[in-house]
Amino acid sequence: IELAEVVREVTKAENKPFKPMYDWGDRVEDKIFSVANKIYGAEAVDYTATAKKDLARIYELGFDKLPVCIAKTHKSLSDNPHLLGRPKDFLVTVREIIINSGAGFLVPLTGDIIRMPGLPAVPRATVIDIDDDGNIVGLE
Repeated sequence: IELAEVVREVTKAENKPFKPMYDWGDRVEDKIFSVANKIYGAEAVDYTATAKKDLARIYELGFDKLPVCIAKTHKSLSDNPHLLGRPKDFLVTVREIIINSGAGFLVPLTGDIIRMPGLPAVPRATVIDIDDDGNIVGLE
């Protein structure tokens, strides 16, 4: 709570409007580079052939004005889980770019990241039960 109060006081004193890191009208590649460079410390961003095809499709479908949310390893600021600490001047490789049109953002996938699976429309927990004999049912 003490930290929250300090943050509140500092933000009041600044009295500056929020300024995003990039303009949503920027090219997708520029948005990705902006995050990779300013936050992660990357020197450059490389794109696999798949990611380049994804970029072409994003522009073709008009989704290029969406913001980006980069998926990368939690073990490093880079896309390499073995590059620890505060790395600088490294290369980030975007291997694929997912369009989340419903949520309204693009997800560049970097490194060997595995995304969490989505949940079904009806969670399995709604059909799991214990029968009169004490057996768990609904797991099939």
